[in-house]
Amino acid sequence: MAFRPSGSSMVPLIRSRQQVVVAPVAPSKLEVGDIVLARVAGTVYLHLVSSVDPARKRVRISNNRGRVNGWTSHDRVFGICVAVDGVTRPGVAGKTLAPDSSNSSDSS
Repeated sequence: MAFRPSGSSMVPLIRSRQQVVVAPVAPSKLEVGDIVLARVAGTVYLHLVSSVDPARKRVRISNNRGRVNGWTSHDRVFGICVAVDGVTRPGVAGKTLAPDSSNSSDSS
């Protein structure tokens, strides 16, 4: 899925209206620094993973300016940002799922 988010909370990683591409992700493979599309407390964000808690199957989401949005479970992580304006994001290899896969198949 490609879209153009607006806002400045992810500058300089993502600037307002740059095209981003998000792909389904295996949440158990997420690492600090990954950019994900996730729901936290009822709001959907395209923000950074700032901490991981594999035992509780959750990640903490923050913007790129130090604001922590909170913890969210793996089932509320909808995808990982794989490219910004056509430039592939580092560290995404091996984290994406096939388009018809669901996060429920993530067994770790």
